[in-house]
Amino acid sequence: MLVEARIEGNKLCVEIDLEPPTPSTSGKTLVVASTRGNVTTGAMVDGKPVIVGLNAYIKP
Repeated sequence: MLVEARIEGNKLCVEIDLEPPTPSTSGKTLVVASTRGNVTTGAMVDGKPVIVGLNAYIKP
C-alpha cells in the first residue's frame, strides 16, 4: 500500500493505491483502498506531520 499526501494551496491531496475489491470485516461493502489504520504522511501543517486514516469502498 502506497499513501502519499501533499498540500496544494489550501487542499490536502491524498494518493493511495487501489486494490482489488475485498469484502470489509462486516461484509456490507467491498474495500478498494485503505490505510488500514492511521498513517503518518510527509505533508506538514505548522511543522507537524499530517496523519491520515482512509477507507474507500463500493457497495456490492
